Amino acid sequence: MSGTPELRWVRPPRQARSQETLDRLLDAAEGLVAEKGFGDATVAEIARRAGSSVGAFYARFPDKESLLFALYDRYFEQATATADAALEPARWVGAGVPDVVRSVVPFLVRIYRERAGLIRAFVQRNHSDDGFRARQERLSHYVSERLSALLLARGGEIAHPDPARAVTFGLTMTVSTIESVILFGEMRSAVLALSDDELSAELARAYLAYLGVPSPQRAHLEQESLER
Repeated sequence: MSGTPELRWVRPPRQARSQETLDRLLDAAEGLVAEKGFGDATVAEIARRAGSSVGAFYARFPDKESLLFALYDRYFEQATATADAALEPARWVGAGVPDVVRSVVPFLVRIYRERAGLIRAFVQRNHSDDGFRARQERLSHYVSERLSALLLARGGEIAHPDPARAVTFGLTMTVSTIESVILFGEMRSAVLALSDDELSAELARAYLAYLGVPSPQRAHLEQESLER
């Protein structure tokens, strides 16, 4: 394969002009949440940054809490469109499991880094709101299904005795580690102080090892051993 496809975050186009004010409010809210957290972002600040008014805010949202659900609904729409585009099988013709994993894992790290404030607010709400957690689980399932289909189509490369479970469980471990490191600043010791590139490389290596996919160097050595 000459190269893996470039993966990008997708923002579906908005057609109705009536969406413009709503989108400005959501953009303003997302920016403030990224800077100071959802709890400290006030309605007045959001309206001011959006070039709108508090009255216009409450014309669209009954309260600030409903804003977080609206932010998540937009995030869900973008995330599912991104998953559809990034994990479209036609984009990966000729790619093996290592190609997919070594492209998808850094992409996940980049998304979490770029949208850390917003995703952190979602994760924190999951702990206290069953309805919100159900939405988050729906997105996780959506992404997992598409990645599983892509990797299991290459199941002959996976040595784990239960490839379907391994793909899903490995993704869960990967995302959980990304959340711990990027969203909540864990693993700050000198030994585990990793750059995003290093984190991506280590997570991809761990995921592939768990799947039972040997590294190219190891596969080469094993082949040489068989030929002797």
